[in-house]
Amino acid sequence: MEKLARFCSMAATLFLLMGVLPLSLARGHDYAEALSKSILFFEAQRSGYLPGNQRVNWRGNSGLLDGKANGVDLVGGYYDAGDNVKFGLPMAFTVTMMSWSIMEYGNQMGASGELSHAMEAVKWGTDYLIKAHPEPHVLYGEVGDGNTDHYCWQRPEDMTTSRSAYRIDQNNPGSDLAGETAAAMAAASIIFRRSNPAYSRELLTHAYQLFDFADKYRGKYDSSITVAQKYYRSVSGYADELLWAAAWMYKATSNEYYLDYLGRNGDALGGTGWAMTEFGWDVKYAGVQTLVAKFLMAGKAGGNAPVFGKYQEKAESFMCSCLGKSSQNVQKTPGGLIFRQRWNNLQFVTSASFLLTVYSDYLTSARKNLQCSSGAVAPSELLEFAKSQVDYILGDNPRATSYMVGYGNNYPQQVHHRGSSIVSVKVNPSFVSCRGGYATWFSRKASDPNLLTGAIVGGPDAYDNFADQRDNYEQTEPATYNNAPLLGILARLHGGQSGYNQLLPVKIPVAKPIAVQPKPNPVKETPSGAPISIEQKTTTSWVVNGKTYYRYSTTVTNKSQKTIKNLNLSVSKLYGPLWGLTKSASGSYGFPTWVSSLPAGKSMEFVYIHSSSPAEVLVSSYTLA
Repeated sequence: MEKLARFCSMAATLFLLMGVLPLSLARGHDYAEALSKSILFFEAQRSGYLPGNQRVNWRGNSGLLDGKANGVDLVGGYYDAGDNVKFGLPMAFTVTMMSWSIMEYGNQMGASGELSHAMEAVKWGTDYLIKAHPEPHVLYGEVGDGNTDHYCWQRPEDMTTSRSAYRIDQNNPGSDLAGETAAAMAAASIIFRRSNPAYSRELLTHAYQLFDFADKYRGKYDSSITVAQKYYRSVSGYADELLWAAAWMYKATSNEYYLDYLGRNGDALGGTGWAMTEFGWDVKYAGVQTLVAKFLMAGKAGGNAPVFGKYQEKAESFMCSCLGKSSQNVQKTPGGLIFRQRWNNLQFVTSASFLLTVYSDYLTSARKNLQCSSGAVAPSELLEFAKSQVDYILGDNPRATSYMVGYGNNYPQQVHHRGSSIVSVKVNPSFVSCRGGYATWFSRKASDPNLLTGAIVGGPDAYDNFADQRDNYEQTEPATYNNAPLLGILARLHGGQSGYNQLLPVKIPVAKPIAVQPKPNPVKETPSGAPISIEQKTTTSWVVNGKTYYRYSTTVTNKSQKTIKNLNLSVSKLYGPLWGLTKSASGSYGFPTWVSSLPAGKSMEFVYIHSSSPAEVLVSSYTLA
């Protein structure tokens, strides 16, 4: 739990770069195993009635009367960290980041068999958020009280502490809470669009209402829910959440209103002004800037392009600061880990690493480099740095300690977590009292009786030091929002280093790919010796309602010694959607809006989906410069 507010102002986010020691990456890591375990952690954090397929079997039902005193059903959701309180702001951020991870790398999760588990983790959160939003302008933002909770060391199944519910409404607004929850609903609606369209529409209805609530009735949520101030104080205010919500609303709906909202309010709400060195449950600016930069590179900015360019400048400032290639660089430990604060520092590491990962893929798709004050940086450097941060967490650090519980041979044994540190109710159902839990279990100098598999703890200090002690809550307490961004990075790293075009719409698979492929494959459309080669291949296929659909990847390569401009392609026998080219009024296809030419020896890719053999792709015209 985030128990102290950050007392410095947002402007004081500048750090001095510390010396970085090279880390040995020789042994490599099993990113598939880490991904599986990082998702499993969310099952340990579940509140409410546990489902029949619950895999963390040392947990039991808990919080079964939540909301009853308020006349509303608030059973379910997630405990945020090592305590038994349900905080709405970090929970919604967790859902947003899990959804974003699936949105970008759902195919890779599917390939490792973890997509269904990841989507179940999202739905456990959104099911609760739906309950917490019983009216358009009412949203419950906390169940339980951090003050009384901290006097007790009890299993969730034994809770005797207050389960009061706290809400925001028109008279007691909370734009940051409502905005983040709108973002979570919108993001989740995207990933359920194919597999559960009715649920997706329900989520989107809530997202529309919550965005309207956040924008129309403005105020900080912790001024209305004051009991949250010691734990999840909104230091950044609500302006970043309004922009964050608008960005996700646009992604979910393609409604130009939200795109224009980002354009109109970029300056007033800080999206174009703040150059950040952090991203997390409180400060969303770097995330907004990354999303808007994607809209710009994908050619969706329209008349907002000049403003969106400012967003992108700030997004790239964040990336450069993480890499140490800016005038305002993030602090790093001697072992090379991003360091923001002693208290649960790894939350900032996983969130920043996720942004670096997706931005690396966005740049690669747009065939652009990152522009830093020190010069141009290849997209691969962003991904490599994100990988170094993940590898540090998994054990490549001066202590050779894995900060993911249950991964590797040396990981935290005394996690600051009530459920894992007390014998399971399934093993010993005897009631554990508030003070008895402290006397018997909290003070034990022994390993936890229950393994909190996959949990990312707070992590080391500014000098790579770490004390594995249960009372060292700054370093040994885990949190859901530590894990959520990590899902996407681990899926990306497990999936390999190529084959991504993140500017194209991502389709979350609803069935496992089948082996059937049309012939011929690959298809070469141009004779050898021609200045332009076109090669097609099938990348996946699936069956829906008895019909087989194929996804084709088409690579256009400039084999000449000159730059190709004004390329026009003819695409015939196409019976489905195509992404990655711009269609002209005459029906021919040209470069995508983010590409103006194809240099010698370079390639570009476009994809299409239909239920037939490959389309016919021919070169109509071009010029050599």
